[in-house]
Amino acid sequence: MAEKQSFRHELKYLINLGDKELLRYRIKDYMDLDKNAKNGSYKIRSIYFDDYWNRAYTDKLSGVQHRKKYRIRFYDDSDKVIRLECKIKNASFINKIDTPLNREQTEALLNGSFDFLLKREERLCHEFYYQCVSRVLRPKCIVDYEREPYIFEDGDVRVTFDNDVRATALLTKDVFNPDLPSIYVLEPGKLILEVKFTEFLPKLIKQLLPAQPTEYQAFSKYTYCCERTASFNTELRSNMY
Repeated sequence: MAEKQSFRHELKYLINLGDKELLRYRIKDYMDLDKNAKNGSYKIRSIYFDDYWNRAYTDKLSGVQHRKKYRIRFYDDSDKVIRLECKIKNASFINKIDTPLNREQTEALLNGSFDFLLKREERLCHEFYYQCVSRVLRPKCIVDYEREPYIFEDGDVRVTFDNDVRATALLTKDVFNPDLPSIYVLEPGKLILEVKFTEFLPKLIKQLLPAQPTEYQAFSKYTYCCERTASFNTELRSNMY
C-alpha cells in the first residue's frame, strides 16, 4: 500500500543551466527518461500546509533533523491524479506517505472542511485531520515547477531537474487554474537537482554526478517560496488566523 514506503536517501542542490547540460550529457546513456514524462517533462503543483506556528518553515531554517511536511500534489494541471502527502525527513533520509484524493475532497480541505477524513481508512487521513484540528494546519503556499526525471533501476535511483520554480501566496482556492498568477523564485539560469536512491548509489551513477557536490547549495522549495511570496502575504511568517 502507499502508506508503507521505506526511507530513502535524498540529495538536493541548486545548480545552473551549464551544470544541468553537463549532467544530462553524462547520464543520457545510462539512465532512462521516466515514462511519465511524455514530452520530456511534466508539471508539478504542490499546495503546502503549515501550522499555527509555521513550524514546517521554522524547523527547516533551524536545522531540525526529524520533521514532517504535508502537501497536496497533482500533475499537469489535471485532477485525475491528486495525492495528499506527508514527507518525513530524518537528516538526509526521506519517506513519503501518500493517499489519493479527488477534486471534491481537495476543495473541501482548502475550504477548511476536514471531517470526511475520519471516514477514510488510511492512517494518513486520520493523522492529517488531527494536525488540522489540533495544530491549525492550513494551506500556506502553492509551488509549481517543471520536472525532467531520469531513472536507474539498480539502487532505485532517480535524478531530476526541476526547472522554472514558481510560487503563489495562497490568496486563492482556484488551485486547478493552469494560469494561476505566480512569481519565479530562482535567479535566472538556476534550477534544482535532486538525487534520490534507496539502499545505495551505484558507483557508475556516483561517478557521473558532480565530483564535489558539497559545493552545491542545498535547497528547500517550500521555505524558498515562502520567503519569495512573503511580500504578497505579510502574515505568512506570523500567525495567519
